[in-house]
Amino acid sequence: MSRLWSRFGARTAAVALLSVGVAGGFYLGEDRETQQQGLTAQVGLQVDQAEYDYQRDRQAEHRISSAKQRAAEYQAKLRAAAAAKEAAERAREAEAAAASRKKEREAAAKKEAAEKAAAATKASKPYDGPIPASCGEYGGNRKIGCALMLDAGFGIDQFPCLDKLWTKESGWNHKARNPSSGAYGIPQSLPGSKMGSVAGDWETNPATQIKWGLGYIKGRYDNPCGAWRKSQSSGWY
Repeated sequence: MSRLWSRFGARTAAVALLSVGVAGGFYLGEDRETQQQGLTAQVGLQVDQAEYDYQRDRQAEHRISSAKQRAAEYQAKLRAAAAAKEAAERAREAEAAAASRKKEREAAAKKEAAEKAAAATKASKPYDGPIPASCGEYGGNRKIGCALMLDAGFGIDQFPCLDKLWTKESGWNHKARNPSSGAYGIPQSLPGSKMGSVAGDWETNPATQIKWGLGYIKGRYDNPCGAWRKSQSSGWY
């Protein structure tokens, strides 16, 4: 704006000086009145031209300022639109990820429910093998354990040790689970899934658990009494 005022001031000053010069010259000449009228008209035209130039420059400056403002507003709108688009994209990605996690959780829950249902419907398979007369005095899982111990090649004199060992470990309960360690079953296998090397019904079949336990004892302690001695000395076998 100061530039416009400077231009306007310069033009006005020039017109004023011209007016003075011309006026002085005409005072020395003839037909002063006519010349004075011409001078006045000329000065008026120049003043009008200077005002026109000033107004034109002001309008140009205003158009430039308006254009800059519109450009800035347009850029701001573009940035806002880009930010909104990015936010919407992030929201869609988050929604898709949440939906995927939900499906995974639902699938895992269904699988777990199916596994629990299958486990619940499993019944302990009764032992239908022969029971030697020397095992007749025992009942339940002990009777099965006695019969399978003899079948594994151990003498009947080993059963008292086996009885004390597994009474201590699980009470001969084929569903016993140690809440601290996770050991499972009559022999307290850790983890219980190790007994799957004998059969897949290791969770519910006492015979499967006993067979695995006898194999473990034979491999590490030779016989049940050796395992019992280890249990007495260290608290585990």
